[in-house]
Amino acid sequence: MSGSSRPSPGRRPAGEHEVKGLAFRDEGGDEEEAEAPPPSPVAAGPRVGWRKLTFLPVVLIAVLLATWLWYRQADLDALSRNALGNGQVTKALWQHVQLTVISTFFVLIIAIPLGILLTRRAFRKATPFAMAFANMGQATPAIGLLALLVIWLGIGRKAALIGIIIYAVLPVLSNTIAGLKANDPTLLEAARGIGMSPLGVLTRVELPLAVPLILAGVRTALVLNVGTATLATFGGGGGLGVLITTGITSQRMPVLVLGSVLTVALALLVDWLASLAELLLRPRGLEVGT
Repeated sequence: MSGSSRPSPGRRPAGEHEVKGLAFRDEGGDEEEAEAPPPSPVAAGPRVGWRKLTFLPVVLIAVLLATWLWYRQADLDALSRNALGNGQVTKALWQHVQLTVISTFFVLIIAIPLGILLTRRAFRKATPFAMAFANMGQATPAIGLLALLVIWLGIGRKAALIGIIIYAVLPVLSNTIAGLKANDPTLLEAARGIGMSPLGVLTRVELPLAVPLILAGVRTALVLNVGTATLATFGGGGGLGVLITTGITSQRMPVLVLGSVLTVALALLVDWLASLAELLLRPRGLEVGT
């Protein structure tokens, strides 16, 4: 009859479906979907905990304080007083810090751009040769490499810095290449698909994803530079190695202990600062699920 109110076959109420000509309606389907609570956002915790911030500095302060108290009561002869007096310790420490900072700066501006270049399609064939050269630099004994540089360049800070730089290039270079090669190709294709330029893909996708590995290489290079800088004294570069060699050659234990403790403390401090930078500079997106 014309008064019947059957719905048109093309349009049915929400939640209703037809099986063999009979209309059925889902019970509670819309209500359950409407009442489902939205997923709660995961709160981002602090990247650096208080233990990470305080433990190592407290230990270093305790070690340095104990060394200073021991040094104050040590019986120093004229040679020891001459080696440790007149600001010699401060001068050696400052020279060591300078050697570490300058060499690390040049390692970064050499190794990271070179690593980026060697992962580009046009230069990938040169990667084995560059890695072989970097491996030769680190495989060569540091003291032998420094001696060759002194013969070539003469005694001075320049030879020491070049030797430290050559010795520390490998970890940063290899980690930069490994970090860029480990990127998911589908992410790179998606970035190109939305119209990003090659430079945009590199700076906004590839490098941020490779940051953890690159920073791990920088951290390794920093610690290597602190240790290798002690050998700069053999090339006239100064540093805490002066105190260590003086203590060994003259058999003066206070001089040797002070130089060794300061070197170890500086290496641990640099490693701690690098670990903080590694945590703070890591992209937030890479911390999901960790």
